[in-house]
Amino acid sequence: MRFIEEVVVDEFLPTVRSMLAEDLRERGFTQLEVADALGISQSAVSKYAAGDVARHDRIVADERVRELVERVGEGLASGDLTPVAALVEIEVLIRQLEEGDLLADLHEDAMPALADADVEFSVHDPDSGLRERERVLTSVRRGLRTLTNASGFAGLIPNVGANVAESLADAATVDDVAAVPGRLVDVKGRAMVPGEPEFGVSEHVATVLLAAREAGADVRGAVNLRYEPETVETLGAAHPTVEFDAERPTREAVADAVAAADRSTDEDAETLVLYQTGAVGVEPIVYVLAPTAAEAARVVRGLL
Repeated sequence: MRFIEEVVVDEFLPTVRSMLAEDLRERGFTQLEVADALGISQSAVSKYAAGDVARHDRIVADERVRELVERVGEGLASGDLTPVAALVEIEVLIRQLEEGDLLADLHEDAMPALADADVEFSVHDPDSGLRERERVLTSVRRGLRTLTNASGFAGLIPNVGANVAESLADAATVDDVAAVPGRLVDVKGRAMVPGEPEFGVSEHVATVLLAAREAGADVRGAVNLRYEPETVETLGAAHPTVEFDAERPTREAVADAVAAADRSTDEDAETLVLYQTGAVGVEPIVYVLAPTAAEAARVVRGLL
């Protein structure tokens, strides 16, 4: 794990300081004056002058960095810039280069998993796309632990397999829903998880979840279970519970079920239970929909 701040400290700042030290020396500054201007020791200036501090080629080659060094060097030499003002100039460029630019690229080089996320993000933005995706994946993992650590959960897994899923806040397609690839299966009384949660790996549960959201349900998490009348009855004692027709298109059937659930309660329910009792080639399934995957899992665990 490497933070973007480490890229700034380990690669950007030594390179820029070295470039500034060279610029100021060329403008006639003594080693002591360079040290005072940059707020570093004379020994550090000596190392910069001797080439003992490595420069990052991509940073040196960036035109904005070169222009900054020239502008700051000229300002310090003329007295137009104070060391504080020079610091501000450098900070502004750092923030610019962190936002999907040079420093962000260097950060991805150091952390290839960031590039694999395939999403625009800002490391300093608490609401960035990457941070939300990681929060969703964390919630799905938490839900999985809740269920797989619970004795008896394997008995609730349908023949087609179960899944734990959660969508992004602005989810539009199955690619915006994180779930378990390949689904959870019952292996000799134990729930087996085939892999780490990913986005875009659940076609069926994600479709039901997205359809419910499109119909107005304020839910982002889902768990599907084996259908049993007793299960529906127990869940229905605490949550709005509605049947939908498995023979109709999923989105239409789920939309009607969500509308029926809204009519059946005067309060905004945080958890919604939808179920279908099967059709030709379609196994009966129960879907627990909740604000998060972790919350949906807690509801399911309450059945055990």
